[in-house]
Amino acid sequence: MERNITIEIKDLHKSYGKKEVIKGISLVVYAGELFGFIGKNGVGKSTTIESMIGIKSFNSGEVFLNGHSIKKEPNKAKFSIGYVSSEPICYEDMTGFQFVEFMASVYKVDEEVYINNLNYLKKRLELSDYDLNRQIKEYSHGMKQKLCLITSLIHNPSIWILDEPTVGLDAFTANELALMMKEYTEAGKTCFITSHNIELVAKICDRVAIIKDGLIYGTYDLKKEPKYRYMLQDIFFEAYKGVSDHLF
Repeated sequence: MERNITIEIKDLHKSYGKKEVIKGISLVVYAGELFGFIGKNGVGKSTTIESMIGIKSFNSGEVFLNGHSIKKEPNKAKFSIGYVSSEPICYEDMTGFQFVEFMASVYKVDEEVYINNLNYLKKRLELSDYDLNRQIKEYSHGMKQKLCLITSLIHNPSIWILDEPTVGLDAFTANELALMMKEYTEAGKTCFITSHNIELVAKICDRVAIIKDGLIYGTYDLKKEPKYRYMLQDIFFEAYKGVSDHLF
């Protein structure tokens, strides 16, 4: 049975001045798949994501989201995705409600869909109406991250991209987020996640790619070969064996 490709990266290259960070990454991610993308600090995880979603331009290569080129059809490509960055990005003079409404308007979300989605997500992530009526600048880091999770899903995207989403979340919310990611892909959608929590990645992901020196070191199918769930941390450390700086 042919699987539907939702994310396709072809020979991606990205440099900052003379420093080449991404040196020819290629990968595909399928509908209904929870895909993990891991590597040590500074090897290009966030740069890859930011190139994928059109935040950063890249030197060469192609990125397709649901068949739409991020270079040639950026608006169509971006409407397919919900994105959560490693650091919360919000308009902090707005209240939580105002920010969610603003993001919903960007994606032209129908009012009924907006109300239903917001009611579901604020309950699921435990962000109260009291907090949503406060200015975002009064929020803790974890509350801002919850708000960004809500806005990333308010328009029912078919691809959910999360860059270190559990940073700043308490254990209960992090566990709830893991359940949400699993449920999201079980509904036939795609989830692409980076995380330094290898235990979490090994537990929830269907496939995982390790990035090293701007290239894919290896891709591992944890669904077809469950042994990799137990081996992933060892494989990761083996990939970076001899690297002297901190992995986390």
